[in-house]
Amino acid sequence: MNEFEKDVQSKNNDVVDSIKGFGFSFLFFVLIFTIGAVISVAGS
Repeated sequence: MNEFEKDVQSKNNDVVDSIKGFGFSFLFFVLIFTIGAVISVAGS
């Protein structure tokens, strides 16, 4: 048996971490897009 399987650093579920990472990335890009859209509309 692999020695690293006995002593894991994090016992969190990987699915939860993946959802968090995707969610934060998605919200960040939505925020950047919204700021760009507001600036574009305000400039025209």
